[in-house]
Amino acid sequence: MGEVVVITGLAQGMGKEVCRLLASSGDKIAGFDVDADSVAVMKKELDQIGCDHLIEVRDITDRKGILEFRDQVLRKFGRVDTVLSNVGIGFFGPFEEIDLERALKCLEINVIGAASIFQAFIPGMRKAGRGKLVAMSSLVGRIPFPFESIYSASKFAVQGLVESLQYEVAPFGIKVAIIEPAQVSTGFAAKIHVLPKEGSPYRDRARRFINRDNELIKEATTPLKAANKIVKVLRSESPRLHNQVDFMSSFFLFLNRVLPKPVRDFILINHMDIKV
Repeated sequence: MGEVVVITGLAQGMGKEVCRLLASSGDKIAGFDVDADSVAVMKKELDQIGCDHLIEVRDITDRKGILEFRDQVLRKFGRVDTVLSNVGIGFFGPFEEIDLERALKCLEINVIGAASIFQAFIPGMRKAGRGKLVAMSSLVGRIPFPFESIYSASKFAVQGLVESLQYEVAPFGIKVAIIEPAQVSTGFAAKIHVLPKEGSPYRDRARRFINRDNELIKEATTPLKAANKIVKVLRSESPRLHNQVDFMSSFFLFLNRVLPKPVRDFILINHMDIKV
């Protein structure tokens, strides 16, 4: 019969690949994306596959709209088995120089966005006595990287949200999981890599960071490979709380567990080519 899976940000990057894999295996898909053109393409693909779906153009910051979407999904499918909070934006720049109004928007999308989609569907899962809530986080949600202070803060917040939430929903049969990619070969990083202005004391190190990041992205796992691992988490009856989809995140998290902080910091600074 297939499961009913809700995915935010399903028309681009990893979300798109996850959507394709689930649809091809007979699952029913409900979700949205803010990009109308990408949503139109996704709808056509799902129709060609023969997937039963409810795909819309919506903004994750429209909390009233999220509740309307939830009601539509429940009217159409009667239940939701899994929610994947995939929507998110990046943020790059020296903390001293960032625009805090833009930073607030990042936190609104990445943190409250995840909170709003989970909160919308928890009541139905609680009554059903089952369900899964899966959040897309990042390696920098556990290991902060320089020049990504706001993005890292948003992902640390997602980690705290899910880890706290698990204790509240576990008695109702609801499982939670976090996906923690380091780098995936999408255009995600390129959209946010902007050099500080001429004269900035951070400009040279930020330039080296960007160049190194671009090198690493060339060798990063593909969205499809990452999506295959994400789908395994979505299908698991008892998913692990923390899940990696690429070698880099697994490697750095291992080092984070076993090495003293000064050694970890030395490795990170040299790895990203920002040594003074």
